[in-house]
Amino acid sequence: MGLRPSNWLMKWENQGPGNRGAGDGGPGYGGAGSRLIGWLLRPAGRSWQVVSLAVLLGIAVSTSLRANWGSDNAFVVKAAQTLLDGGSPYEDKRFLYLPSAVLMAVPEALLPREVLRWLLPLGMSGLLGVGWLAALRIFAVPLRSRFAVGGFAVFALAYKPYVNLVLIGNWTAISAAALPVALLLAQRHRWGSAGLVVGLAIACKPMLVPLGLLFLVARRWRALAAAVLVPLGFSLAGALVMPSPSLFFTKTLPFLLQGQDSYALPWDASPIAVLPRLGVPAPLAVLVAFAGAAAGLWAAWVRWRREDTDGGELRLVETACMVMLAAFLVSRPSFDHYLLVVLPLLMASVVRSDAAARSPWFWAVLGPQVAGIPWPSELEAKRRAFKDCATLCGLAFVLARRALRPERVTLEPVTTAGSPSRTEPECAATPAESASRTAF
Repeated sequence: MGLRPSNWLMKWENQGPGNRGAGDGGPGYGGAGSRLIGWLLRPAGRSWQVVSLAVLLGIAVSTSLRANWGSDNAFVVKAAQTLLDGGSPYEDKRFLYLPSAVLMAVPEALLPREVLRWLLPLGMSGLLGVGWLAALRIFAVPLRSRFAVGGFAVFALAYKPYVNLVLIGNWTAISAAALPVALLLAQRHRWGSAGLVVGLAIACKPMLVPLGLLFLVARRWRALAAAVLVPLGFSLAGALVMPSPSLFFTKTLPFLLQGQDSYALPWDASPIAVLPRLGVPAPLAVLVAFAGAAAGLWAAWVRWRREDTDGGELRLVETACMVMLAAFLVSRPSFDHYLLVVLPLLMASVVRSDAAARSPWFWAVLGPQVAGIPWPSELEAKRRAFKDCATLCGLAFVLARRALRPERVTLEPVTTAGSPSRTEPECAATPAESASRTAF
């Protein structure tokens, strides 16, 4: 059965970057056998666009009608309202963002609740859509293709954390949009603008702080300075207009460093939180998590040093995603929707024959997050973090494994006068200039 998805994935993983033809959807999209990719890259019909839009709007509208919409966003709005009322946002221990986030949330605090009920889910969906489109453009995927139009709708329906993020309105959506946009700018050699985008995202939520390591290894000092100074400047401005800003250091940071409390623990997917719930001693869980993060950072360094034959898009994306996944392994907390920051980028990279997304294991580790699978009751509700942790660790392992794999060498046949085709490296490195000369 050659049309089974598993067979397709095995074919993609075993194909080299060479032998690219027009049937593959254009240069750089894999070997001649990737007919499915070529089909997905063709223009989407009107029916595809209508169905995709209906799916996304349906998720947003159904979210607006639910009673528990915007539960995470409410903490940020409450902090901004407290500031407007003359109080300190950090009196609430659930507000864990930088002072700059309070300023960013003021416009939301000024909106009526019923207006926010309808705007927030649409805004969350829009931010995730921006991230998806930017990820596609990094790999030059046409935005009107079947992959671009239908892929996002299928992702929204099948990946449960997508619906969860739209429901709770967590500001992770800002990072999910900012990371692909920043990498797209970097890919186009606009590193300063990329640093500015990352800095603005950090000012809203400090999730993309680990991306500073990418600017560091790339030696993009202006980008690194922008990523640091922009949130610092906004945070200083926020601290100047709020009473008792020191509570951020005396109350919020200690609470965050302790991994919060029983309120967030059931949904914390970091190995530091999950392994003790499975009977592993807490010190050993910390050691395992930090060892995994260190291995991930090493894999990111190795991946960055290995340059690609294309424009470097895959190298840039996989290095950034590996850095973020390494950070998620030791982050406290680390929720299921955090993976939405890296997944659109990795899924968009499937058009490249040597991408990590071509591995069948990449899709296998996403299985616990697929909507509609009847999991045992022990893995639902407050034990859902077990599945989330498995996906996080599995995705980090798959990406690290691909980053550390030996570099493939494609040898082209060389024909010399009076000799058969040769594929030895020394022969391939010295092409014959004319039919009267040999390669020796």
